[in-house]
This record gives sequence, structure tokens and C-alpha cells, in this order.
Amino acid sequence: MTASTFSLLFIAALALSLGLQLWLAGRQIAHVAAHRETVPAAFAERIGLDAHRRAADYTIARTRFGIVELVVETAVLLALTFGGGLAALASLTAANIDGPILRDIALLVAVAVVSGVVSLPFSYFRTFGIEAKFGFNRTTRKLWLTDLVRGILVAAALGLPLAALILWLMLAAGTWWWVLAWLAWTAFQFLVLALYPTVIAPLFNKFSPLPEGAARDAIEQLLARCGFASRGLYVMDGSRRSSHGNAFFTGFGRARRIVFFDTLLERLAPAEVEAVLAHELGHFKLRHVMKTMAWSTAASLGFMALLAWLVASPWFYAGLGVAPATDRPGVALVLFMLALPVFTFVVGPLLSLYSRRHEFEADAFAVRHSSGAALAHALVKLYEDNASTLTPDPLYSAFHDSHPPAAVRIARLEAA
Repeated sequence: MTASTFSLLFIAALALSLGLQLWLAGRQIAHVAAHRETVPAAFAERIGLDAHRRAADYTIARTRFGIVELVVETAVLLALTFGGGLAALASLTAANIDGPILRDIALLVAVAVVSGVVSLPFSYFRTFGIEAKFGFNRTTRKLWLTDLVRGILVAAALGLPLAALILWLMLAAGTWWWVLAWLAWTAFQFLVLALYPTVIAPLFNKFSPLPEGAARDAIEQLLARCGFASRGLYVMDGSRRSSHGNAFFTGFGRARRIVFFDTLLERLAPAEVEAVLAHELGHFKLRHVMKTMAWSTAASLGFMALLAWLVASPWFYAGLGVAPATDRPGVALVLFMLALPVFTFVVGPLLSLYSRRHEFEADAFAVRHSSGAALAHALVKLYEDNASTLTPDPLYSAFHDSHPPAAVRIARLEAA
């Protein structure tokens, strides 16, 4: 393949991806707006028209904001590639930093800084604009800034050693470096999964044991029926940052924890909390997490093999506006991370379909081990509290939503 051919291929894929995302966003806005004044029949007795309108307005605001963010991100991508931005950063780091690994680490950091500076205003406005407007935000500016700094430090502490290791393997490990890099990446994922419950998450939130009461009794009985053992039941102070509610499993092995947002416990009855947990427990018992990780691990092996091929292909560099630099693996790594999403967006519906199948299976597990009616009631409350639209555009939802549409999911639960 020639550099010009790959340039045309990349531009065509970028135009297709951008055009498809803009078209889907337009469909979503139009579809939600068209159904704003009528609550779906299945929810008419449980969700008021004002709450339905609020969910529609929230969805439309987020989607419009996403369009602006998408256009800016595309402009930055073009500036880094064909605009010469990455080439300039590569030249700057080469001229001022000695050592092949250090200069490529500096390049990765420079690109991350550029991306962070661009995304920072969007993060700020999303939190203090949209989320605040619709009554969800509880984050102070001081806490937002503290979270930002902590996030950068954690990312640097975990990511920089991994990047240095992969860059070293690319330079020194020979033809099969990509297999060793894949093993390092896989080990890193499991390390983060192990550290998250007890080391990483407590840096951002406070976790306290679930207090005694009807909800805890129902949960412990459910866990006993399902033969599930965990290191504890915890409540997370999610209300410090947002009024959104959720519950999740985290960790693996002896580090497994069950975590509830305090906002969730405030809103749901004990039977509904039990049903939500039964759904999450279904994901674990049906090995959805392990299956997803297995697919992810296999995909990452394929991506590493693809990267190994591209590193030695001069047309890959030149086709994206950078002089061929096979002695600088960091350049290839950055280009790969920039270009890959352009070509993979179209597989979104397949990933969503796989995830939705897991959600239906976890719902069925919850029906068998708790109350399907309680789960349906809990989900309706969460849809209302989180201002989740009940009328998403089907095509937009197929690309973007990992969970089934509300109407489909509730209908299945009620039928069961």
C-alpha cells in the first residue's frame, strides 16, 4: 500500500464515521423531540409528563453537546495528523530529549496534554452546565479540580511504567515483541482490576459498610441463596458529586466488593435494592464479566499484531502526515491510537448487541432469584431519577446504548 492510498482510505473512513455519528445524533434529537409530549403507554401510570419532558430535554441537550465535542475532536485529530501537529511534537521531543524511551514517553505525554486541554472545557461545561441545569450536579469546583488532579496522578503512576515497558519491548524484544506487549497489557488490566476496590476507588470516594436494616438482611439472604461470597457490602458517597444512582460489583477473587450508591439506597425500597443486586449478581454468576474480558483480551492480541505490522510500514506514517520513523515506536503507537477509533466505530452495534444479550440474561437471573416486579419498579424509578429517555431513536440506541431500551426491557420483565 502507498502512503497516498492509505491517506485516502483514512479520510474516507473518517468522513464515514463522522457523517454516520452526526446523522445518528440528528435522528436521536428529532425522535426524542417528536415523542416529548406523550409518555409511552407502558409507563403512563408510573412516570408523569413533566418527568418525561425533563428526560427528553436532558437527552437532547446531551446529544447536541456531544455533536460539538465530536466536531472539535475530529478537528484535533486532523490537526495532529495532516495538520503536522504530531510531526512537530515528534521533532520537538527528538531535539530536546536524549534516550529513545524517554523521548517517546515525552511524546505520549505531550499528546495526552493536548487532548486533555481540548477536553477540559467540555468536562467542565458538562458538569457545571448540563448536569447542573437539570439538577444532577452536586460537585463543587474545588472537588472537580481535586478529582482532575488525582485522576492525572493515578493515570501517570499506572500508565507511564506500562508505556515505558511496551516501548522498551518494541525496541528490544525482536520480531515477537507484540506478544510480550500483549501479555504485559493483559497483566496490567488484571492489576488495575485488583487494585481498584481497595487502592484506586478510595482516592475519589468514601466507602462505608452497608448499615444494618431491611435492605442488608434481604441482600444477605439473596447472597446466601446464590452461594456468593464477597469481602463486604459497601455504600459509596456518590451524592457528593451527582444525584444519579447505581450499583456495581468490583474486583475479583477475595477482593470482590458489592457497592451501592447512597443515592440508590435513598430512593429504592429493600425489595427493589435486592432485585437490582440480583441483576448485578446475574452478571457475575453467568460469567459475563469474564466473557467480556476474554473477548477484550483476544481483540487486544489482534490489535497488537496489527500494530506490529504497521510499525514496519512506512506508508502508515507518511499516510498520516508523519515522516517514517521506524526507530521511534512511540510515533507509531500514537498514530495507532489516533487512527483505530476511526475504523472501528462501525462495529458499535455488534458490541451493543452482545452487551444487551447479557443484560437480558441478568434480568432473567434476577427474576429467578428475586422479584421481577420489584426489578421493573426499581428500573422505572431509576429511569425517572436519572432522566433516561424512554423513547430513544432505535438506530442511535443500537450504536450507543449498551443496555436495552426501557420499553423493551420493562416489557420482558413484566412478561416474565
